[in-house]
Amino acid sequence: MLDEKDVANKVEAVRRALQSRLGVKGRDLGHALRRAGRRLPARVRKQGSALAQAEFLSRNPKMARRMDGAQVQSAYDEVVTHLHSIDAKDIRIGRALSIAGPVAFNILFVAVAFITFLGWRGYV
Repeated sequence: MLDEKDVANKVEAVRRALQSRLGVKGRDLGHALRRAGRRLPARVRKQGSALAQAEFLSRNPKMARRMDGAQVQSAYDEVVTHLHSIDAKDIRIGRALSIAGPVAFNILFVAVAFITFLGWRGYV
């Protein structure tokens, strides 16, 4: 059976992984998972919510007996495995390219339109 310290350590490890890999902060694990939203697959979100529920149950000794230790451990393993497979550098590069692409296209479009205008007016 897991005690409150074990569950708290697992939850804190998941929160740190969410913050380092996805840049998501929250006051508790449930809040951080909601902020991560669709960046996590549905199965991982479900396992994360099971961890958040275990955190809630572990605070009350009578409710802590309802926790399934094997389920909490498997949920923790699955969430941590997925979060460690995320490449934060690749996400940052993709985000920068998704901003730079349209900006470069717009600059190129304006330059071509300006040169076309100068040619139409007879300056080129």
